[in-house]
Amino acid sequence: MFESLTERLSGALRKISGKGTLTDNNIQDALREVRRALLEADVALPVVKGFIERVRQRAVGQEVKQSLSPTQTFIKIVQAELEAVMGEANEGLNLRAQPPAIVLMAGLQGAGKTTTVAKLARWLKTNPKKSVMVVSADVYRPAAIDQLQTLAADVGAEFFPSDVGQAPEAIVQAALKEAKKKFMDVLIVDTAGRLAIDEEMMSEIRHLHSVLNPVETLFVVDAMTGQDAANTAKAFNDALPLTGVILTKADGDARGGAALSVRQITGKPIKFIGMGEKSDALEPFYPDRVATRILGMGDLLSLIEEVERKVDKEKAERIAAKIKKGKGFDLEDFREQLKQMQNMGGMASIMDKLPGLGALPPGAAKMVDDSLFRRMEAIINSMTPKERENPDILNGSRKRRITVGSGTDLQDLNRLLKQHKQMQKVMKKMKGGGLANMMRGLGGMGGGGMGGMGGPGGFPGGRPPRF
Repeated sequence: MFESLTERLSGALRKISGKGTLTDNNIQDALREVRRALLEADVALPVVKGFIERVRQRAVGQEVKQSLSPTQTFIKIVQAELEAVMGEANEGLNLRAQPPAIVLMAGLQGAGKTTTVAKLARWLKTNPKKSVMVVSADVYRPAAIDQLQTLAADVGAEFFPSDVGQAPEAIVQAALKEAKKKFMDVLIVDTAGRLAIDEEMMSEIRHLHSVLNPVETLFVVDAMTGQDAANTAKAFNDALPLTGVILTKADGDARGGAALSVRQITGKPIKFIGMGEKSDALEPFYPDRVATRILGMGDLLSLIEEVERKVDKEKAERIAAKIKKGKGFDLEDFREQLKQMQNMGGMASIMDKLPGLGALPPGAAKMVDDSLFRRMEAIINSMTPKERENPDILNGSRKRRITVGSGTDLQDLNRLLKQHKQMQKVMKKMKGGGLANMMRGLGGMGGGGMGGMGGPGGFPGGRPPRF
């Protein structure tokens, strides 16, 4: 997310950071570039106008003139205003209610509402460790009910059955009764969506809201619809007392306009952001962290939290202990690190959160190809346990068998072996440090892996970036 916005803003700020002093002229040039970047990111025009005016007033005032580093101060102003536009701080769910706390989900058809219900259920079970029941009141699409039942089973949430022959009001009342009976902490209600806003849909969801009196009414909106997402959210907010917004499909939106428009247009906070299709790809929305990502400064806090959640600490510590004892780093260990990195969303997801991305050549992040890592894993999977433990025994006939079995060629295999040798050298330098060292090694492997593998996934010149 935000790739094009990051490139344009980083470019504009690099120009101004090269100036020894700030003048009215170069401030105006920088603001013109920032304005163009925001408009191209599909940020709503009123939001852009307000943003530029606030930055301009602060940039030409005493705040910059009296600073020892005017250019850095200008960048900080842009960052602070980005945070202000998006809400300044994360606003979590308000679940302070007599159990079950009811969360009502609203949104248009196709926004990913049903999938988000399951993601939110998983998040609630994992983070605040709540017991969660989900129910579908979408009686217009039988497939939506079946989909939610499947997803609920996947994330370990309680599913309350419903069918198209029932009235939505009867469904939610029965679900609430059952949730109370089972002492559930949270009840999430999935409502019907339409392809467009209509009065019938609004009337139905308003009625369900009055019946349930939920503590949270969340609007689910597709980030890829750009500023239309903010306008749709406003229409729902005018009809319903929304408490927040969940942006979905943000991983597919390179512009980021929705994230910068929704809060300003609706006055409601973005509470979560969907960054992928997997059930764990839902993140709390932190405006300050998103602002640093937009400016190419990375988001180490979110990366650390992701490592804590998704890296198998037991396996990582076991490999670290093995290396510490001098037993080496074999291809089985290498495969485990590839899996760990894929669990974290792949190298592109990790790079997005690493500081220094804004300093990379434009488009460099898009050149990351995680299929390289999948190929590497396929090659290792085609080896015998003995070959993984000691790749030095690989002769011509063994290599032919492995490449045929993995659907790769000899060049791919030789690159993998070369990469593994490089990784062994890195691991030998590690003296303890457990998971932290393992993750530093993982990051190094990602960059070196892409550079070493070359091809379409490599960086220009075959050199990985230095963060």
